[in-house]
Amino acid sequence: VDAVIVSEELAYGCTGMATAIEANGLAIAPLLCADDAEINRRYLTRLVEEPLQAAYCVTEPGAGSDVAGISTNAVKKGDEWVVNGSKMWITNGGRANWYFLLAKTDPDARTGAAMTAFVLDADTPGITIGPKEKNMGQRCSDTRGITFEDVVIPDSNRLGAEGFGFKLAMGAFDRTRPPVAAGAVGLSRRAFDEAWAYAQVRKTMGKPIIAHQTIANMLADMATGVEAARLLTWKAASEIDAGRKNTMYASMAKRFAADHCQQVCYDAIQIHGGAGFNEDTGIAKLYRDARIYPIYEGTSQIQRMIIAGEIAARDGDVAP
Repeated sequence: VDAVIVSEELAYGCTGMATAIEANGLAIAPLLCADDAEINRRYLTRLVEEPLQAAYCVTEPGAGSDVAGISTNAVKKGDEWVVNGSKMWITNGGRANWYFLLAKTDPDARTGAAMTAFVLDADTPGITIGPKEKNMGQRCSDTRGITFEDVVIPDSNRLGAEGFGFKLAMGAFDRTRPPVAAGAVGLSRRAFDEAWAYAQVRKTMGKPIIAHQTIANMLADMATGVEAARLLTWKAASEIDAGRKNTMYASMAKRFAADHCQQVCYDAIQIHGGAGFNEDTGIAKLYRDARIYPIYEGTSQIQRMIIAGEIAARDGDVAP
């Protein structure tokens, strides 16, 4: 819970910076799930000894939400693995000291057993880092494509058992979706605050626009959603603290917070009118930054599928 509170505050200031910082959490989450003492000693300790960044290399040009579709492959040769393939939209890609990497190791196996996870240094020979992507928003977050060409990884850098990579990569999201939801909450709160302040000073028809019921209702809905999203996020985070499975709550929080964030930023522009459409007020930046939330770390559509599956597994019981 402490982490999501911090994440909200960082995102209130700048979601690009918050994403760059939070991406470390995504990279380390599979390591925490695997609990390999030696790999953790070699890689996690670096992040507390000095201000370094790490990256989570899973998404590919043809495999985003459909992780089963990854084509990056790793072939075992003796005590080493040779990796070939490309990753895309990798946050911290050009800044990371090390990568968590998911690669297909058994193309004939079912999805849950076809992939293996690795941890490797970013300066390993054969890695080519692409140019920084020109994204719509969150532009200070370093997003790049990464190519692996005959990259040799020692078997000692394999994370978990062979074929266990998919479970590690997906299990990480239960830990990282609550902080992402918190980021959306922080951005929503910022957009609400900007809209609230403007509505008190902008006048039409002889009175501040906040005195018009239609504007007041918009602000009421914005504030209500911010509070609801925050409580969902805290619920998902508290389940982790309690040592309980939080998959359903993590997806609920991420889906609701992300979608409401878009709506709040949209309404903030509407309340600002023409000033909101202008880059000088800063509201347009908030709107651009918000658009990624329903996409990264699992689209809102994928979150709904996960939620429905979890409800079905509970036989419709959503009681706490």
